[in-house]
Amino acid sequence: MSDIIQLLPDHVANQIAAGEVVQRPASIVKELLENAIDADASKIELIIRDAGKNLIQVVDDGKGMSETDARMAFERHATSKIRGTEDIFRIATKGFRGEALASIAAVSQVELRTKQNDAKIGTNIYIEGGVFQFQDPIQTADGSNFLVKNLFYNVPARRKFLKNNNVEFRHVIDEFQRVALAHENLEFSLFHDDEAVFRLRKGSQMQRIVDVFGRKLQPQLIPIKEDIIWCKLHGFVAKPEGAKKSRGEQFLFVNGRYFRSPYFNKAVQEAFEGLLLPGYVPTFFLFLELDPEKIDVNIHPQKTEVKFEDEHLIFALLRSTIKRSLGIYNVSPSLDFDKDPDLDAMMNRPLPSKSNGSGGSVIKMPEIIVDKDYNPFIEERNVRPEEIQNLTEMYHQNITAEPSKINLFEDEDFDEDLMRLPNGYWLFNKGDVTLMLDLGRMHRLVVSENNKTSKKTNVNTNPNSHALLFSLEYHMNEIEKTKYNSFKKFLPELGFDMKIAHESVLRIDALPEGLKETQAMKFLENLFEILDYKTEEEFMQFYLNQWNKMQSKSRFDFIYKKDAEQMIKDFTALGFPEFLPDGKRCFYEVPFNDFKNKF
Repeated sequence: MSDIIQLLPDHVANQIAAGEVVQRPASIVKELLENAIDADASKIELIIRDAGKNLIQVVDDGKGMSETDARMAFERHATSKIRGTEDIFRIATKGFRGEALASIAAVSQVELRTKQNDAKIGTNIYIEGGVFQFQDPIQTADGSNFLVKNLFYNVPARRKFLKNNNVEFRHVIDEFQRVALAHENLEFSLFHDDEAVFRLRKGSQMQRIVDVFGRKLQPQLIPIKEDIIWCKLHGFVAKPEGAKKSRGEQFLFVNGRYFRSPYFNKAVQEAFEGLLLPGYVPTFFLFLELDPEKIDVNIHPQKTEVKFEDEHLIFALLRSTIKRSLGIYNVSPSLDFDKDPDLDAMMNRPLPSKSNGSGGSVIKMPEIIVDKDYNPFIEERNVRPEEIQNLTEMYHQNITAEPSKINLFEDEDFDEDLMRLPNGYWLFNKGDVTLMLDLGRMHRLVVSENNKTSKKTNVNTNPNSHALLFSLEYHMNEIEKTKYNSFKKFLPELGFDMKIAHESVLRIDALPEGLKETQAMKFLENLFEILDYKTEEEFMQFYLNQWNKMQSKSRFDFIYKKDAEQMIKDFTALGFPEFLPDGKRCFYEVPFNDFKNKF
């Protein structure tokens, strides 16, 4: 048998290797922005076309490259950051592997214009599909200007798996945010298809967060700070009202590098224990500063995972520091670590008095005397023995009686079949079983089916809308503004009349029938939150889900028995389904004999 193992051609090997570094346009954005920071830039501009599929351009005013360095930068494993193996364990820069530019050039058309500050002339390099084309001198500004065009033009199988522009641009924004949040001392700009999305000026950490996520977040932010010998922690967490169901605004950084850590996320979640509704996660922006030798950033191709030498100590530091800050800002109870240590001694200091030889008397805490035998439910009267006997006989008769077998739907008598529990659930006797009902979920299903029927009936007509006497204003951040532009074409047919009045203020002049003015803001927040990474085609389904939720009641809204009776009848008309489409139970069935066996 002949030999079958052979070396791959360089261009094929480079394209395969590029798959680890370049997964989508956002991967290139991350690498180029980080290179600009490593070049000591003070101003960085990102220009995107077609969500980065056709153009990704990063312009910086950093120190630039020499003619030789500009050519070497595109060779595999060429780097200025490390010289030996030991350098890997004390990385202080963003890039260091020497793979990024070679991988990017292998799957696109790349042009670089660069000039050092003290040079009279710069360098222009053009590489296509990993193949060097030319290198010429050029007049250009100080710094570097990278242009990456036609991503995956030579790997069509990879290009067809890219998502639509809205999704890909959302990933670009994510990477831009992560870099910009960690470097508030630099200026950043982002342009998409000639439209300015972000213009971030230099400022404080708080100002950078507000510039990225909008002014409405500022009142919710609580500062976090702890400085110990081996670690520094600073940043912000949002108050419980700033929590969300999605994990969009959760940011962890170490030494200016963004990283993901479910373990540390859990530490923050535990610090908010008892303060958040089920299913909600806190919003936070937390920055760690450690000795580079205490961490390893070389365990993931995208460098988004970091290994810590003392992760259990950092977990405890995050949890305790956040918990203390929540207490200081009256969000949760906390020990007062800043209390004057002399305060307790002052409270026990004797007061001036003639009755004490030392010139004072010790303060005595007041005593409260409680009658432990007192029972407010027992009247102060003598109970005759025959009364006790009668009560005992009645009790035994009740617990041995058979359950009521009233036919709910023939007699329409719920008196003996329904009982509300303090937690909002209802108990319902149906034949020989008892059902525990979640009327809120049952109502959601009824509303959903009614809306489906209404939609089929009025498929060719626009829903009615009601004009508002006074317009409502919704302040969007740049991310919400991008999402709004992706689905605004659907809004008129849904009954909305809204438009961007100025800057990022959304003016709402009309709402669809059934949506109250008091619900409008929350409804929009839900839409913006749930539309993360969703396509335009999915918008209508998400809109319908949110509309159903907005119209649905919770189980705590069903207080009166007549409302519960009607809900059960409406739900029965649907066939009394046990589950919602998302798999959640509408009721739980317990055989009556199971109750009897408990006694």
